[in-house]
Amino acid sequence: MLDIRFIRENPEKVKENIRKKFQDAKLPLVDEVILLDEKLRAIKTEVEQLRSKRNAASKKIGGLMAQGKKEEAASLKEEIGKEASRIAELTAEETKISEELTGKLMVIPNIIDDSVPVGKDDSCNVELERFGEPVVPDFEIPYHTEIMESFQGIDLDAARRVAGNGFYYLTGKIAILHSSVLSYARDFMVKRGFTYCIPPFMIRSNVVSGVMSFTEMENMMYKIEGEDLFLIGTSEHSMIGRFIDQIVPEESLPLALTSYSPCFRKEKGAHGIEERGVYRIHQFEKQEMIVLCKPEDSMEWFGKLWRNTVDFFLSLEIPVRTLECCSGDLADLKVKSLDVEAWSPRQKKYFEVGSCSNLGDAQARRLRIRAKGKDGNYLVHTLNNTVTAPPRMLIAFLENHLRKDGSVTIPEVLRPYCGFDVIEPGK
Repeated sequence: MLDIRFIRENPEKVKENIRKKFQDAKLPLVDEVILLDEKLRAIKTEVEQLRSKRNAASKKIGGLMAQGKKEEAASLKEEIGKEASRIAELTAEETKISEELTGKLMVIPNIIDDSVPVGKDDSCNVELERFGEPVVPDFEIPYHTEIMESFQGIDLDAARRVAGNGFYYLTGKIAILHSSVLSYARDFMVKRGFTYCIPPFMIRSNVVSGVMSFTEMENMMYKIEGEDLFLIGTSEHSMIGRFIDQIVPEESLPLALTSYSPCFRKEKGAHGIEERGVYRIHQFEKQEMIVLCKPEDSMEWFGKLWRNTVDFFLSLEIPVRTLECCSGDLADLKVKSLDVEAWSPRQKKYFEVGSCSNLGDAQARRLRIRAKGKDGNYLVHTLNNTVTAPPRMLIAFLENHLRKDGSVTIPEVLRPYCGFDVIEPGK
């Protein structure tokens, strides 16, 4: 959410930013919020004047009563009564306009960074760099669920009977591999100076509206019926929500946190949930990284965060590339975003396994998260990035470590967590 003062002083810049995001239908919002802001400020000014006048009159009434001028005092009281009624009327109107203004401000997209390439959708995203050597083996790589089934490691049929499409049972060594990757990801981030957290897996509606746009909420979040609670789509939601209405001491910044959680997503608009695979599902687990920092440090942290994911995948001997998200592919709260994609030997292309985002002060403004500096309080910047999210990460892992005999090798860094160095078919 943008500062209304910024919109008031830079209306054309805000409109140009909307055009860059190809959201022209939102252009009228800029003039609408400026008009509402003018009305709101006028009301506040009138209310302040009336209250000041009422206070002065109250003092005068006391003096008139002391002088025995009861008629004059009664007349003044009647006038004050009218002004009190007007104040109540204006206060109600102020509340209504303020709510309308906030609603419109929540829809206007954040100002994207100048470095973001302009493009309408993800087809315009720009490849930045490749890491590791992508390999296409001299044998055919089966579909990822077929690999898992060869190890008796997945049961989609039972999951459909129990919960429907978009869910799965993992068993045996595939389940152990899944948990081992998450444990390794936790320790990987802790060694890089991040504090490990396990957050609440449900959050209230005021936190939901603080961390994401209305469109994202509609497409992602599951609502708990009869409760003011939503299941989280990622631990970022509750991790940022942890600081709602807080003033953080400046000396404690940056706050570098890594969190584990299950994630629940409706995946609305995802063209259906594929029955065979586990690429796009309703429930999965993830290790995340979250940073709260000073505004001047956020771009430096952005670079550190995506590099952590690249290094994590390279440590597991999985080639990756980075992709700069274009303007039209950015969610409304984001200033800048970069995807990390892993190599798929079966598809002979890369696919998304993580997303790094700088949200500037958008979440902090909505949730009122500030830092206490020597020159006063200011809004912090927030960033988030995926360390790893099985089972999507498992797809990349199994394809890149599959051998011709159908076995899968375990990289050395992961063996202490798994307790084995190879997974063999039929076992």
